[in-house]
Amino acid sequence: MKNQSLLLALAGAALMAGCAAPAPAPTPAAPPAPPPEPVYQCNADGARFAIGQPVTPQLEAAARVRSGAGTVRVLKPGEVTTMELNGGRLNLDVDARNRVTDVRCG
Repeated sequence: MKNQSLLLALAGAALMAGCAAPAPAPTPAAPPAPPPEPVYQCNADGARFAIGQPVTPQLEAAARVRSGAGTVRVLKPGEVTTMELNGGRLNLDVDARNRVTDVRCG
């Protein structure tokens, strides 16, 4: 009888353990943060070589790289432009023949 009681107690414990809630799944790790955006600081002196040259995609790219700018904006005579300052932008002022007359940042 003692063995039967022990066997019954063990069976009850096994049944109760089977009814217990499963352990919670581990929470997935957060995805890594994206790398920070590069910070561009324009220096117009590096793009002075472009003055007098016609604007081409190649000239824009070279002026952007040599000035350290992130973007280039070509400003035509009489063109309406926004006045917000952007320290990472190179402005190429051009004449009616599309030749660079001035380079500046902003």
